[in-house]
This record gives sequence, C-alpha cells and structure tokens, in this order.
Amino acid sequence: MAFLRSSIGQEGAYIVRGRGVLLRPAVMSDYGPWAELRARSREHLTPWEPSWQRDELSRSAFRRRVRHYQREARDDLGYAFLILSEPNDGLLGGLTLSNVRRGVTQSAVVGYWLGLPYVGNGYMTEAVRAAASFAFDELALHRLEAATMPNNRDSIRVLERNGFRPEGLARRLLKINGVWEDHLLHGLLAEDFANLDDRREGSAA
Repeated sequence: MAFLRSSIGQEGAYIVRGRGVLLRPAVMSDYGPWAELRARSREHLTPWEPSWQRDELSRSAFRRRVRHYQREARDDLGYAFLILSEPNDGLLGGLTLSNVRRGVTQSAVVGYWLGLPYVGNGYMTEAVRAAASFAFDELALHRLEAATMPNNRDSIRVLERNGFRPEGLARRLLKINGVWEDHLLHGLLAEDFANLDDRREGSAA
C-alpha cells in the first residue's frame, strides 16, 4: 500500500493507493463530477444517509464541505477522501475516517459511499482496505469502528471482507433519511488487520 503526501496544496493531506483504487482529498475542481455522481445515485444513497439538505449538491455546499475536511485533517480530527479508479481516475465515491481520537483510545470511525454505477465491482472493499492500511500504518491508530443498518448487507459484507467483527447493536444510533435507525457496530484492531494481510499475502504466493 502506498501513502503519498498530496501535491494539491493541502497541509496534512495524503494520497492513498490501493488495488485498483486511489484515495485523495477533494478539491474544488472535483465539484462537477462529484455533484453529477451524487445526483445520479440519489435514490440509491438516501436510504443509508442523513437527510439531504436543500442545497446538498450546490457548489457552495461543496465548498463548505471541502473546507471542513481540510480543517479536520489539519487538526488530526478526521481524514476525508474521494475514491477514484485506477488508472483512469474516474470518481467512484467517497470515504471518511472521522472522529479521530488519540490518547488512550487511538481510534477512528469509517464511513463510505459508492456511486450507483459502480456497486458490485469490489471497489469499496479495496477502498476500505486501503484506508485501514493508512489508518494503522500512517496514522498509527489502534482501532477502527463502523456502524451499519442491519439491512445494509452490501456494507456489512465490505466490512467482513476486511476483517471487521460484529460487536453489538446500538439502538436508534443515527438519524438516517429522517428516521432514528438501529445500527450494527463493527470493530477492527490493528493486529487483526495485520493478520488478515498476512493471510492474503500467503494465499497469493
């Protein structure tokens, strides 16, 4: 897995290369492809996301989003990426490592979305794997957490393929599409992920 300092002028920004995917911070020139993919995927995404704001896809809302992500990365509070395909750099979706906690915790929360045209091709599995490598190897985190609605089987499979383990049910955890929804909690430890990587390398040998 390759981790590179970004050349796009953002302090603390990284580019993460995985197998067939590239993760990098968003910049304003990404607005057009981002808004187009989100609009095209709206019916697919809204059952799993907080209610969209009236100006959700506007340029000004995207600018606020980019600035927020830049502040979060500068302060080591969160890292947000667009997911691009390699080698053609087509936009596939997005991924965040949010709520970074240091001290005795050393953890973060993983969230992600994938555009409708790209579902079912393994892109998100590889993106989460690349983000986990970045979190453990570059950020020196100890634990990643993720929460999924119980009926979101695609998202659960992405986590399972990357070694996340179920850890219980959080009742009415997040307000999704206007409704407080139960979520299954999942966790991944650095040592679990290292063992998963070792098994993959052994099977590829």
